[in-house]
Amino acid sequence: MLYALVLLLAYLIGSIPSGLIVGKAFYGIDIRQHGSGNLGGTNTFRTLGKKAGITVTLADILKGTLVIFLPMIFGIDLHPLIAGVFAVLGHMFPIFAGFRGGKAVATSGGVLLGYEPLLFVLLVIVFLISLKFSKYVSLSSILAGLFAVIYSLFTGDLPLILVAAALAFFVIIRHRTNIKRIINKTEPKVKWI
Repeated sequence: MLYALVLLLAYLIGSIPSGLIVGKAFYGIDIRQHGSGNLGGTNTFRTLGKKAGITVTLADILKGTLVIFLPMIFGIDLHPLIAGVFAVLGHMFPIFAGFRGGKAVATSGGVLLGYEPLLFVLLVIVFLISLKFSKYVSLSSILAGLFAVIYSLFTGDLPLILVAAALAFFVIIRHRTNIKRIINKTEPKVKWI
């Protein structure tokens, strides 16, 4: 019963729609009605600006990091990455926002930050290098996800390998339309880096 409670709590924490909360509370805007219609950090940056984008991205990362510690807090023998996957599912399909959520990038990063901090730092570096050269947030997110899988293979940590693969899969699937726009050369590029 406690296992189910922890997984439910992880899902509910992941379901907190940071972009929706920041948009409505501080700007009077439902970001799902602007830009890409997505609740994540990228659409928040584009719709509400740098301050809101940073706030939402950090909140989404922290959701993933927080849930890693739930099994320890509740004193149960549950691998923390399982709780992390439930948080990412909550972020993608939030009960508090009609099951229309983000693309799993920041919350996945937060899960990896809580479990393997060095991997998180390397992911940020890969993301920023890719962003510098490609100017595509979506492509940079996908490449960071793939890097997580490659890194995890060298750790020999089977749960990390499986979860990194699942998270990368989520990120790629959630960016299907972005991939099509990159191919068609219609994907928006960032201008600030």
